[in-house]
Amino acid sequence: MALFFEFLTQQWMLVGALLVVIIMLIMNESRKSGPAVTPQQAITMVNAEDGVFLDLRDAAEFKKGHIVGAINIPSTKLPERMVELEKLKGKPIVLVCKMGQQSGGASKQLKAENYEQVYKMTGGMMEWGNLQLPTVS
Repeated sequence: MALFFEFLTQQWMLVGALLVVIIMLIMNESRKSGPAVTPQQAITMVNAEDGVFLDLRDAAEFKKGHIVGAINIPSTKLPERMVELEKLKGKPIVLVCKMGQQSGGASKQLKAENYEQVYKMTGGMMEWGNLQLPTVS
């Protein structure tokens, strides 16, 4: 451990440059995957702009409980089922997964197919449940 701290003090410019590169990489990746919205913002957007919730969890989890009116397309099957979303191209699509981790990759896929209004719901269904928002099974 002492050697590690010695390295940090002697090579502070190198460590600083590494931190800057990591921060820039994180910022770039988050920008590519689209903006994040809270569950409350997502509800408002879906209701006001005729948007849709796209649930990326597998079918078993979806059946246990999901947002009313959500479309279920597991994230692993999204590329082959993209045709089902064609009619929603001009509408807001809010991506929902279990904890908000898988929606970034799905957002990139949708943006690559020219879907402009793609949003990730922060916290996923865990946050939805914590806020005691309604679900159906």
